[in-house]
Amino acid sequence: MSHMSINHLARQASDSASSVDITGAQMVAVMKLSAFCWNVHDGRLPQQDLSDFQKSRALTGMPGLLDFAAYVLFFPSLFAGPSFDFVEYRRWIDTSMFELPAGVDATKRAPTRKRRKIPRSGTPATIRLIVGLFWIFAYLKFSVWYSADLLLEDRYMDYSLIRRVWILHMFGFSARMKYYGVWALTEGACILSGLGYKGVDQKTGAVNWRRLQNVNPVGVETAQNSRAYLEHWNINTNHWLRNYIYLRVTPKGKKPGFRASMATFVTSAFWHGFYPGYYLAFILASFIQTIAKNFRRYVRPFFLTVSGTPTPYKKYYDALSYVATQAAFSFTVAPFILLTLPASLKVWARVYLYCPIGIVLSIAFFASPAKGYLIAKLKRRGAARVDAAADNSQKMQRVQSQDSIRPPALGLPNDPGRDLDEAVREVMAEVELRRRKGSTVTKDEVVNEFKNKMGL
Repeated sequence: MSHMSINHLARQASDSASSVDITGAQMVAVMKLSAFCWNVHDGRLPQQDLSDFQKSRALTGMPGLLDFAAYVLFFPSLFAGPSFDFVEYRRWIDTSMFELPAGVDATKRAPTRKRRKIPRSGTPATIRLIVGLFWIFAYLKFSVWYSADLLLEDRYMDYSLIRRVWILHMFGFSARMKYYGVWALTEGACILSGLGYKGVDQKTGAVNWRRLQNVNPVGVETAQNSRAYLEHWNINTNHWLRNYIYLRVTPKGKKPGFRASMATFVTSAFWHGFYPGYYLAFILASFIQTIAKNFRRYVRPFFLTVSGTPTPYKKYYDALSYVATQAAFSFTVAPFILLTLPASLKVWARVYLYCPIGIVLSIAFFASPAKGYLIAKLKRRGAARVDAAADNSQKMQRVQSQDSIRPPALGLPNDPGRDLDEAVREVMAEVELRRRKGSTVTKDEVVNEFKNKMGL
């Protein structure tokens, strides 16, 4: 991680498009190596101390040097991912990955060539190749029409605001095409090797080749909320952050809280690099997560019946949610592509900072008496999607409890405000406990305890 960070800084300092950049391959290696270390660690712990996921990935013995090097340098995913665990690689090597689970009809076994155990993968791999080339050629075309130069040129301001927002959206979409193409090609290469195999449908016998799918373009481009948008993007990085960062910094027997969210956020940010644009995008996206959750919790239930079925007006809510989500992330991802602070702020200003303004207005709305009014209305309707802080019923507590343990997508906190409040409550509880024992607690000790909870 440190060596990769140095190379991130070197890349940023050189600011040369012609220089060779190895940080992409290093980012994949960091995921693999950190996961491998945790897998070895899990292999030395008692089984009762591990989760089901950890048990399935634990390594009780060290692999040989050749196996380890082949895993780290696996060529189809070396430069752009996707990442995967060593256990998956070993099961592919010894072909145990392709064995049918107990109880599955042998006639459902995927067809193979002669004595090979790896199912025929030429057709799905070719489909990924065609899809990947389509996205690459589309990127070459669209990136000319919707380039960063267009956003920064004076003629951009000659268009109406709606047209400028549309161009901003297409600018982000054009940039995503490059990733859609590259990840489709690498997924196809993994499928061709057989590593993309994910089992067989027990009813139809259809082979699932989605083990190493890294992005769902349809899911991203049609997302109606921030959670769906982020979860369909860089899927394997989401898995890595969840299983090897978010859940690992949480003490056994406790729910993930502020420290887990902060550790995941910082890791994700440093892993990407140090361009200011990354941090502008991450911070803004975390606020979008919070606002989206408030709307889903306090506004969406009005478009559902008490039993949870959609009302005739639900389609209008979905349409507005889609437009709001896509417009918000079109604004948010621009710095992620532009990278530099001056360019990012200039483009944001040219669309009148519509996203931060919307966030501020939304925060003000949910901090006003309007939130209490919505909660009262929902209580009267018998709705079940209300914040546990406003409804002390056991059912509401379960909803909040389940929501609090959901891992942050791409390292972005699900609810920064709630996480911060949780850290404050933990500090105050610790202070109160020490006072009951007769200890004197100074201001500096309170500050240090708060910093410790935050992981600072």
